[in-house]
Amino acid sequence: MILTAAANLLAGAFAWTFAEYGLHHWNGHRMLGKTTFSKLHLRHHADQRYFAPTSAKIAAAIPANALVAAATIWGFGPVVGLALTTGFATMYAAYAVIHRRTHTNAQRGWYSRWARRHHLYHHFGSPKMNHGVTTPLWDLVFRTYVAPPDVIRVPRRQAPAWLCDPASGEVRRECARDYAIAGRPTREAETSSFDTDLAAAYAGNAPTA
Repeated sequence: MILTAAANLLAGAFAWTFAEYGLHHWNGHRMLGKTTFSKLHLRHHADQRYFAPTSAKIAAAIPANALVAAATIWGFGPVVGLALTTGFATMYAAYAVIHRRTHTNAQRGWYSRWARRHHLYHHFGSPKMNHGVTTPLWDLVFRTYVAPPDVIRVPRRQAPAWLCDPASGEVRRECARDYAIAGRPTREAETSSFDTDLAAAYAGNAPTA
């Protein structure tokens, strides 16, 4: 019984990884701003410090999880259906935390290093690739995976706070093997380039330094 419940929870979590890829790839990028999520996501690409409001995420998560619950309970019965839905919802919450921390918190351990390199290369190197955030599985399946280069170039105006030394403005020593900062430290560059970065996001291109 316990093993069956655990298997169903894992199956639900696994299902989320596909939903994550689809939401990011087909809705976030392929829709080119034609949906609310796509508009918010492309704005996030234009400014990696911007995140969709939590209220918007909750408003989207409630009907999505309700639909998953209804479908799985109808197809597999209440016990299995609720376990699948719980796994799906839990993995969604984990994804939300992992994605945000990728942008806001320094790496700690091999997985967080991988997640940052994989996702930040999506932002700053190849936005048409690497749409999975928690796993590269579906990128490999749909052939949208590309290995990041040894050193990822990050525009200075979009560099995450955890990446830069506050005194020098350069890459922290512990991150120098993975990242390099590109561009001059001018306020004009930061304040005048949002529209340019947004246009690049809509075109499926990375922001230039």
